[in-house]
Amino acid sequence: MRVAMISEHASPLAALGGVDAGGQNVHVANLATALARRGVSVVVYTRRDSGSLPDRVALAPGVIVEHVTAGPVRELPKDELWPHMREFAARVRASLERDRPALVHAHFWMSGAAAVWATEGLDIPVVQTFHALGVVKRRHQGAADTSPRARLGVERDLLQRVDGVIATCSDEVFELARMDADLHRIDVVPCGVDLTEFHPDGPAEPRAGGRPRLVVLSRMVPRKGIGNTIEALAELPGVELVIAGGPPRERLAEDEEGARLLALAGRLGVADRVDFRGRIERADAPALLRSADAVACVPWYEPFGIVPLEAMACGVPVIASSVGGLVDTVVHRGTGLHVPPRRADRVAEAARQLIADADMRRRLGAAGAERARQRYGWDTVAESTLRSYAQVLARRRRAARRTGVAAGAER
Repeated sequence: MRVAMISEHASPLAALGGVDAGGQNVHVANLATALARRGVSVVVYTRRDSGSLPDRVALAPGVIVEHVTAGPVRELPKDELWPHMREFAARVRASLERDRPALVHAHFWMSGAAAVWATEGLDIPVVQTFHALGVVKRRHQGAADTSPRARLGVERDLLQRVDGVIATCSDEVFELARMDADLHRIDVVPCGVDLTEFHPDGPAEPRAGGRPRLVVLSRMVPRKGIGNTIEALAELPGVELVIAGGPPRERLAEDEEGARLLALAGRLGVADRVDFRGRIERADAPALLRSADAVACVPWYEPFGIVPLEAMACGVPVIASSVGGLVDTVVHRGTGLHVPPRRADRVAEAARQLIADADMRRRLGAAGAERARQRYGWDTVAESTLRSYAQVLARRRRAARRTGVAAGAER
């Protein structure tokens, strides 16, 4: 079986390079690799953002990344890529015609549009994973949303044109239902975690001074709720907070959100207890997570959220806001504690409970590691994805038979 994946702005190569890449990069890289372990041949199409990139790169056995030239050959913010998607689609189409896949799996809304354009008239089914929905982003960010104006309309149109949708959590299904999606063509398949990297048995980063530790591992954007965790620290005397993510440490003050958070810590009088690490290598993340008494993941909204899975897989309890995919992954009082978004007081309360009760930490941590092993390993995610692909292909075959029968009856 050959599958084409389209991930226009999130190269799977970035996920393996230690760069502070987002969840989509990690998802595409690991899903493609896990599918290849099951005998699927995968080509991932992503936009060329450097002239030094080769046309094709082997990501893993059975997985090729093809760099597609569309627009300027340099890095661009993803919200500036929409005008180049027709060119991107035309070049992908040429490749699909040469090496026809069984189906195309598009990741993100712009990739979905490119997939529909690239397969028009080719009778190749398209499966869509949105990773994030524009209507949710607009609801939470309002005027601060920098998405192209076309996004909401394109996403609604895709729901009518693609052959299947893979949602990553139950909350996304409710959002899609409000957009008049056909629920019979939606499967829920979560994101996954690399259990070979993230597990309880590896080394933990040493802690100096014996202080209780909270850890945040996140991109440095306001909606991730990092500021709320810093505010909570002001109510937790003697506790240290490690914040990893964002630009390199030496450039944090030059970053708008980094500068805001540094100033917030100073204003609240907790700067001496906050360790702003900046960007860290991905290989260093498991040891950092294992060093925590609890990992705080308290975004204002979150389409899925991979860090809570990574923390659970490492056997560490999670303080999670009750939004998006975190409602599915983190079990309240089972693998962590849920808190409302934007409530620093509730984050502090949850942290106090966990810090004061070592037995609770051990119980929640062990249950989180088991839940990650049973539900969220990439091999499990790949099996569920293959079942979804099989259903899409079966629906296509049934539709073709009905069309053939109808055509015969007309003759």
